Amino acid sequence: MNNPLLFFLCSIGVFNGFLASIYFLFFSKQKRVQNFFFGLLLLLLSIRIGKSVYTIFTIREERNLWILQIGLSACFLIGIAVYYYVKSSVENTKVIPRSWKIHIAILLIFIVIVGSIKPYATNHYFWTTYFVQFIYATWAVYLLFSVYLLKDILKKLFQKNVRCTISEIWLVALTVANILIFTAYIIGYFYLYFVGTITFSVVFYVLLIFLLFEKNRDSIFQDIPEKYQAKKIDTTEEEQLISALKEAMETHQFHKNTNVKLNDIAKVLHISSHKLSQLLNDNLGKNFALFINEYRVTEAKRLLQENNQFTLESIGFEAGFSSKSTFYATFKKLIGKTPAEFKKQFS
Repeated sequence: MNNPLLFFLCSIGVFNGFLASIYFLFFSKQKRVQNFFFGLLLLLLSIRIGKSVYTIFTIREERNLWILQIGLSACFLIGIAVYYYVKSSVENTKVIPRSWKIHIAILLIFIVIVGSIKPYATNHYFWTTYFVQFIYATWAVYLLFSVYLLKDILKKLFQKNVRCTISEIWLVALTVANILIFTAYIIGYFYLYFVGTITFSVVFYVLLIFLLFEKNRDSIFQDIPEKYQAKKIDTTEEEQLISALKEAMETHQFHKNTNVKLNDIAKVLHISSHKLSQLLNDNLGKNFALFINEYRVTEAKRLLQENNQFTLESIGFEAGFSSKSTFYATFKKLIGKTPAEFKKQFS
């Protein structure tokens, strides 16, 4: 109780977390739903951790029991704050839906009613034995829901050649941080009570360091650009573009270039690569790789039928494939036969 270093480690996160919560709730220039829930989360965590610091560094007989009740009540709402912060970020929510407000209101009314009927001051055993377990269980359930919302991002983290955005990494880091704080409190419930408070301080500053060293950190607390929602190009323009695309492919033989890019073709058509991608995906129903590979397979089929002097590997390179394995795999996927099996038909 008289250890100043322990007091510093336990309380520094609470102090700065509280200041940060006030900023995001009331003074942030970006009035976003995500920033509101982030501020609310920091506030609830700061109140809960503050309650722990108060409990650790005050004498039992001198404690104000209302402070303890408020701290545990805030803990009951931490899980929902995490959940809606993640959900609003993943879905890029612009306005808090009415259903979310009702959901939060129900939890808030519930904890107020319980606190009124069974105040901590006269029902200490109920709060510390039974109700605290319910509070932690509620927190855990919402953490699980939050992890579920992040399932697609978590898959991306473990995929090769796929990079997560800084906002996605931040969401995972923040959720993991809350899981660590939750775990620390479970440990503290049975063993060392101050573990939760120290964990919060450590986690808070680890996330702060993460932000300080990240060049694109501003994007975390700003509006995420709307995802591309393509509308099909109208019929007249579609026919013109498809005709021009076919002519360009026949004239320039782009498919024979193993390093051809979408932008190379778009420049010849005098349209943006964005519009060409839209034409391929929404009007032709195929991505750029499939579009090019179809031309390469068609060229390979022609060579297999007409020319018996080339090896299969040479035919693949002549058609524009970068390797023998890619040629074989793509040909089999699109034609249903290997190049050798296809060639036998014309031997």
